[in-house]
Amino acid sequence: MALNTIALELVPSNVERGPDFPVEEARKVVELSTAAGIGDRLGHVMIPGMIDEDDDRPIEMKPKLDVLDYWSLLQPELPGVRGLCTQVTSFLDEDALRERLTRLNGAGFDGIAFVGVPRTMSDGEGVGVAPTDALSMYEELVDNRGVILIPTRDGEQGRFTFKVDQGATYGMTQLLYSDAIVDFLGRFAKENDHRPEILLSFGFVPKVESKVGLITWLIQDPGNAAVAEEQAFVRRLAAMEPDDKRRELVDLYKRVIDGVVDLGFPLSIHFEATYGVSRPAFDTFAEMLDYWSPTAG
Repeated sequence: MALNTIALELVPSNVERGPDFPVEEARKVVELSTAAGIGDRLGHVMIPGMIDEDDDRPIEMKPKLDVLDYWSLLQPELPGVRGLCTQVTSFLDEDALRERLTRLNGAGFDGIAFVGVPRTMSDGEGVGVAPTDALSMYEELVDNRGVILIPTRDGEQGRFTFKVDQGATYGMTQLLYSDAIVDFLGRFAKENDHRPEILLSFGFVPKVESKVGLITWLIQDPGNAAVAEEQAFVRRLAAMEPDDKRRELVDLYKRVIDGVVDLGFPLSIHFEATYGVSRPAFDTFAEMLDYWSPTAG
């Protein structure tokens, strides 16, 4: 069964911030989402399982709370909201991963996206279960089994097709800063009978991105001209005045929705405020949902 949800991404906080910080963060989400008029529309929180990546990450990766520990602090402050998460599989053997997934199920996670090794390693490295193997291996344990979908990545049509053949029920896109997903899903629909759910990911770009460049780093793919265009768009957004920025982001949202809504894929929306939730971010997300929402009606 499709999720048909609106999910907000919240990244596990640094351990050094203690248990009070996630509680305050959840309360801020309630306050800001209510003020923007979408407080009762958030169906899920999407919590990524964080792993160390390249040394050139613009913001230092400090030890973070485990997804389950973080969720246990958020959940009491977000009544009625369920969990989604990403789970790195490549460092856990079959039994350890089964135990982990069982705990996530019991804690209220409705969907788990299986992800692999960081960019510093090659596919197949790691002593544990490959994400594509996990999709079929844990079919009876996890109803909603997700994968990451990057429409600008070379070879992604074949990669995504293989993952769906293996048992993926949904694809969560990388942050979308172009409408490349429209052509991607249009081609996929012509060549495949599969119609996995697609979580379309949209992210707010605050002014601080001009100084830090975290979003630009997150979507990087050296040598990929399509991604270079997206990075340039992110840099332009960061420099814009708030009204202009919101208009550009909402226009992108409209182009994507108009291009994919009739292709036959179940759709959900995934929002991310990479530098932390804010009033401008929620105002932008609310205007997007005024145009189209997976929960409308």
